[in-house]
Amino acid sequence: GRSVIAAGGDGTVHEVVNGLLRASNGGVTIPLGLLPLGSGDDFAKMLPPAARPREAVRPLEAAVARIAAGRLQAFDAGRIDAGGTRFFANGMDIGFGARGAANAAAMPQALKGQARYLGALAKTLVNYANPRVRLHLDDTAPLALETTMTAVMNGRCFGGSFWVCPAASAHDGWLDVMIADALGRMDILGLVPHIMRGTHLGHARVHMRRARRVTIESDTPMAVEADGELPFAPVARVEVSVLPGVLQVLA
Repeated sequence: GRSVIAAGGDGTVHEVVNGLLRASNGGVTIPLGLLPLGSGDDFAKMLPPAARPREAVRPLEAAVARIAAGRLQAFDAGRIDAGGTRFFANGMDIGFGARGAANAAAMPQALKGQARYLGALAKTLVNYANPRVRLHLDDTAPLALETTMTAVMNGRCFGGSFWVCPAASAHDGWLDVMIADALGRMDILGLVPHIMRGTHLGHARVHMRRARRVTIESDTPMAVEADGELPFAPVARVEVSVLPGVLQVLA
């Protein structure tokens, strides 16, 4: 049967997944294969571990072998409604990460991989403000807070190196939510190494939640990042929901 192969990074996966889910009207898609050629490749980190150690050294060979094997696995996806509708494969956020994504996009093309994201992090630290938001998780009462970043994740890692939700699963029908309190620059710098190792769970200023629906509202329009892209102009209200098992992935 038919399948679509995405050759590129997370931005490519984002566009392909949006096309597949629009074509399926938000239902189960035709199979998606991945050749990871990007600077972060966060979606690729959601695929099962390499079968043989040498595949970790030759990820493209491993990717081709996965596609050729034809084994399908059902992945969840996320849906964002913010004036328009976009889908995401890996995750979305408002706050520091969204501003970092904008800065990463403006980095020189010569900067690749982790250097690109760390450069964007440094640029973001120079000038940022913590948004004040109202956060609704499923049917719980809204939580009013000032947040450095709130990330709603299907996967575990974003920005290539930041394991914001290390316990997340793309197969459980839930979204994992990381809420970081309002932090100053030194607190952010102290937290970043922990997030890069995924050891921030239990940090007093970081809160981990799970939900099937997340609504974020602010009196000031917020930048919204999804899969490393900025698919919307800044908005005052974002609704995020999970679409269980809709992505058929050659994994």
